[in-house]
Amino acid sequence: MSEPVSTPALSQLATLECLLFVASGTTPISRLARAMDVDSAEIQRLLHELELIYADRGLRVQWHKNEVQLTTAPEASVAIELFLGLESTTRLSQAALEVLSIVAYMQPTTRPQIDQIRGVNSDGALRNLLGKGLVEEVGRLETPGRPILYGTTAEFLQHFGLASLAGLPALAEEVASAENTDTE
Repeated sequence: MSEPVSTPALSQLATLECLLFVASGTTPISRLARAMDVDSAEIQRLLHELELIYADRGLRVQWHKNEVQLTTAPEASVAIELFLGLESTTRLSQAALEVLSIVAYMQPTTRPQIDQIRGVNSDGALRNLLGKGLVEEVGRLETPGRPILYGTTAEFLQHFGLASLAGLPALAEEVASAENTDTE
């Protein structure tokens, strides 16, 4: 009978990387902390360290609310699609892009709020986005009728190659406001 081979223990960073690698999707930071027997603040520190390591590599740490996921770099999407035999034929209509933009910047938001901004009914586009997993129901507004609140998903971030919602480009009004502040 052979004796077990002793292997050196992995660093916390390497262990976290392993957990993210085997996770099937986004994972709550609290779950990672429990698995590694450390606090959430330490997990966040390690995740930021991983982000720096991956900055010029093929992987990324993607944040969605208080959950994280290991994903591939958006710049590699064409090579990955070719390798996996996927075609990027799924296109979003103009209406779907408008609704998705409104949800992304205003979340959580309701369908009536989306309709008011667009000036037209958004039922079809919203159903399409829900079906594609780019938006999801995140709750209900505490007003008469209790309309559904919508927000973006981790799939949205992955589809558009964003590490988090902070990666969204600034709105035109925000850019103009910042420029006016700079000139004063």
